[in-house]
Amino acid sequence: MYVFVCQTTSLVLLLRYSKTVNSEKYLSSTAVVTAEFLKGIVCIFLVWLENDRSINRVILVINEEIYNKPHDTMRLARLSGLYAIQNNLLFIALSYLNTATYQVTYQSKILTTALFSVFILNKKIEKRQWFSLFMLAIGVALVTWPTSDESNKRLTAQNQATWLQQMMGYLNTATYQVTYQSKILTTALFSVFILNKKIEKRQWFSLFMLAIGVALVTWPTSDESNKRLTAQNQATWLQQMMGFCAVLVSAVTSGFAGVYFEQILKTGPTSVWVRNIQLAIFGTIFGLLIVFCFDYKAIMDKGFFQGYTTIVWIVIFLQAIGGLIIAIVIKYADSIIKGFATSLSILLSSVISFFVLHDFTPILFFYIGTMCVLTATFLYGWKRKPKVTSSVNDQPCI
Repeated sequence: MYVFVCQTTSLVLLLRYSKTVNSEKYLSSTAVVTAEFLKGIVCIFLVWLENDRSINRVILVINEEIYNKPHDTMRLARLSGLYAIQNNLLFIALSYLNTATYQVTYQSKILTTALFSVFILNKKIEKRQWFSLFMLAIGVALVTWPTSDESNKRLTAQNQATWLQQMMGYLNTATYQVTYQSKILTTALFSVFILNKKIEKRQWFSLFMLAIGVALVTWPTSDESNKRLTAQNQATWLQQMMGFCAVLVSAVTSGFAGVYFEQILKTGPTSVWVRNIQLAIFGTIFGLLIVFCFDYKAIMDKGFFQGYTTIVWIVIFLQAIGGLIIAIVIKYADSIIKGFATSLSILLSSVISFFVLHDFTPILFFYIGTMCVLTATFLYGWKRKPKVTSSVNDQPCI
């Protein structure tokens, strides 16, 4: 997990640097495809090492595990499709939602991952761990909260006062409605903690649906009031709804995809490297489709590898290796632990940005979120020591 935190932190910092350095801009879509292709090559190399460095045995393994098991391979195709849908939904969400609403809503992926772990893998999650997961989701949302005008500009006194007002209760109605409906879930949690109420999986799912439904029903109509919609306001409202639904579906698909991948990795004798080869094949195919749908003209003008520098290639390599590390973390730990590791890497990259790169200024939200993330991480992994009871035979003789 420590390796994953370091890899993710390095990737985030270098990715940010590669986007801000004064040079020809590269196409993110081509970088994703190149990283998937490179991941496949690295995995083939690892399979070669596992099989006594025999090319014939590598071909035999690939033929046996990929071509002769089409049903098994198609499971990875569906997973790659889910990842492609998720990435495109996030793009839609960021186009139509303000950053605050996006961050608050998207962190529900932490909870959807836990829910799918319970439903699909029959994972047992204790009350304390459920509480820590809610705290983690809140903490990450606060840590990644935009600083000023939804950018990373240095805060002025007026801007800082604005964010303090938002913290104290002056949120826009959309963000308020999305966040406040968590009261439905907190009521259920405290019923479990205080009253020892037993809530079934089906009932947890219905509570999440209820929270989402009430948030949608009470969504503001026009200028965050109940005035009759004009054509322009209605278009804005529809865009907000589209963005909200996109980020919500993305959070659900993120949780499902992570747990589905965990189920694939932990069932059957197929190695992690072969699974990643399968994932890389379909990831490359879906990635190429996206490249030629959105960046075909740019590629025809300046080429597929336009803007690629040494830093960009390092970013691509880290992204490819990151896919392998994620698979190992999921196989030998679980998707929930991966979520904690990702959250810690966000904290670490923010700290490095502040002390080393000087391109990030923390606000009150960041400090509160940091405490939430660290406390949640401790609570989730903390195990009570069993009470030692002394027997009669252990008493000293007098």
